[in-house]
Amino acid sequence: MENKEMALLAATTLSKKKGIDIKLIDVAEKSSFADYLIIASGGSDRQVGALSDAVEDAFEENGITPKSIAGKHNSGWILMDYGDVIVNIFNPELRERYNLENIWGDCTFIEFEE
Repeated sequence: MENKEMALLAATTLSKKKGIDIKLIDVAEKSSFADYLIIASGGSDRQVGALSDAVEDAFEENGITPKSIAGKHNSGWILMDYGDVIVNIFNPELRERYNLENIWGDCTFIEFEE
């Protein structure tokens, strides 16, 4: 599966599971560590964990395993490293604090079917 397809799979999976304000960002031109960054929120720490589980399950169904997953279901932020695709799932407070959309604001934001 190509990197863009993986990023779209993550974004659509998050959308289907009611992720909030999902952003898919092409960071390839500005980053040496990844090509795509997905940012989403859950309404609570519990939903953050459920969203993470859904992405992990969708990727496993396609034979894709993470390099690492950092954060716990009650930590407010889970970072899922799939190599060139990085998925960040936040609770609303931490997302506002870290404001990754602003940091990567000069990159291309990709529209996808929700």
